[in-house]
Amino acid sequence: MKKEVILKQIEREIRQYVPVLSKAADSVLDQDVSNYPIFIIHQGEIEVGIPVIDPQKIKSTWAINISILEEFAAKQIIKTENIDNFRQVFKNPQEQLCLFIISEIGANFIFIPRQDD
Repeated sequence: MKKEVILKQIEREIRQYVPVLSKAADSVLDQDVSNYPIFIIHQGEIEVGIPVIDPQKIKSTWAINISILEEFAAKQIIKTENIDNFRQVFKNPQEQLCLFIISEIGANFIFIPRQDD
């Protein structure tokens, strides 16, 4: 299956959680934790971020953690020399959610709108 098809499929599955993710992003922004909230969509155990969606509790195939650019930089998920580029492509977090999807096709960043257009 093509990468774009798999990412679209994951995005469709995640869309139901947008209201919860939006609230979590707002908390990060409102409390001045970071201007760059990042949601990690994964199926295994990871040591990054704080769990937002627990697949055991809601019968989902995906777990979702919230993190921030600063943690990604500290853990070298985004290399120091790429931070400025990342900030430039980062979409307005009031309008878009940044997802870091770890799946069988690797790790990919995508942005999805907070509400359906």
